[in-house]
Amino acid sequence: MTGRLSMGSGQPIKLAERRVFSDSFKPLYNEGMSLVERAAEYLDGPGRVEARKLSRMAATLYAAESMRLTTRLMQIASWLLLQRAANSGEMTRDQVASEKSKVRLDTASAPDNAIGWNELPEAFLALVNNSLSLQNLVRLMDEEIYGRNAGMTDMPPPRRSNPVSDQISLLNTAFARG
Repeated sequence: MTGRLSMGSGQPIKLAERRVFSDSFKPLYNEGMSLVERAAEYLDGPGRVEARKLSRMAATLYAAESMRLTTRLMQIASWLLLQRAANSGEMTRDQVASEKSKVRLDTASAPDNAIGWNELPEAFLALVNNSLSLQNLVRLMDEEIYGRNAGMTDMPPPRRSNPVSDQISLLNTAFARG
């Protein structure tokens, strides 16, 4: 199913566009903002406590994945806020299209077979997985409304599968090198 229906005019109806530019957008917006809030609360509270209990490798992975999580959620929130602004008439669709070119909906996650992944707290992993699912949904809606890969670079898969690259990334994070 492509998310498109056709009316008598032969023009396809973009279901994602209908959803974003109507009252049915509110639940998606609320879901996204709620996830941002839950992640912030977790990372500032229970996440700090749980991270102290992790092995050195798992703690490094947790730190790197926390940065990816917050980046992913801030990008999703930016996209949602832009759509809400268009929906409420604060911005035109053209203005939104221009501004959303700064939003990236392609923040990957470490592979679930990375060293230390199985030590990460369950609540943290749930936030990561929920954010990846929401990012995927938002990306698909964005592609339907604005065109495939509009404003995005080549999309990496949701989870990278190169263990060497993953370890180098972890080491760079651990030693604060870019």
